[in-house]
Amino acid sequence: MQQQPVNERVRERDFKYYIFDWDDNILRMPTRIHLEKRQSDGTWTPHAVSTALFTVIRNDTENYRPPEGNWELAFREFRDFADHPESKFLQDAREAIGSVLSGACPPAPSFHAFRNTLVEGRLFAIVTARGHASDTLRKGVRLFIDRVLTPAERQTLIANLRGYRLCYDGVTAFGPDDDEIEYYLGLNRYHAVTSPTFKIWMTGQAPVDGNDRFESLKQFAIRDFVEHVIHIIHRTDQTLRRPISVGFSDDDPANIAAVETYIRTVLSRHFPGVKFCVYDTSDPDIANGRKIIVAGQLDLF
Repeated sequence: MQQQPVNERVRERDFKYYIFDWDDNILRMPTRIHLEKRQSDGTWTPHAVSTALFTVIRNDTENYRPPEGNWELAFREFRDFADHPESKFLQDAREAIGSVLSGACPPAPSFHAFRNTLVEGRLFAIVTARGHASDTLRKGVRLFIDRVLTPAERQTLIANLRGYRLCYDGVTAFGPDDDEIEYYLGLNRYHAVTSPTFKIWMTGQAPVDGNDRFESLKQFAIRDFVEHVIHIIHRTDQTLRRPISVGFSDDDPANIAAVETYIRTVLSRHFPGVKFCVYDTSDPDIANGRKIIVAGQLDLF
């Protein structure tokens, strides 16, 4: 029987974790937001926009509005529907990945950072303003692994995952490669912050319509992930005293400003031993985004 590759050197790594927005950060998705735009004569006409453009115009309520005043209609491509054989999210992710791999579209700013995160087997969170189920986002990540990673990168991922399980969980008998990947995916967080399940999980109340609470919802999701990884570290080995760092990347300046303030005023006080880095990927001409060290002393990123 061929020996299964196990990378035991992961034991020497520092604890680096990542939080990624999805749209225009990992992938430039073809999903559209359906609005109405005011014309010069005062009438309103249908006007579909990209997520990138929406970050610019979303507060311009004088010239843009949701159809029938209903944001659910505006974001209908950002939801899951039981009568659809496959989520629009997965369809668009497949198209976006294909555009990158074919060279038709350049990678989004965090495409390669996310790819490296997966290859290294690092824990991560997807935090997006979309309204899909967590399992839909997880399937999107699995699609990314299957379509983007080369055979060599996939084998490196598997070796790293087995190394983590050996070093921190004491596992010595490993399952098939697909089982190891699914176990790894189950350790991560997938938060679509406008989904009904997220809102109910967060507050126990029904979802709130509108687009003006993305930032606060993302803050809650970020804190959940930080608490999640701290719990995993303490569960595996409470004697470890290595630097812990968390990076967050987003292409929306409003989200970046809100998260930076939240880290400075809240998270850095609750988690003084964690270094936080924020990556502003709103400028497509800056590779990997503009880096902002919000808290912590060690420059690990």
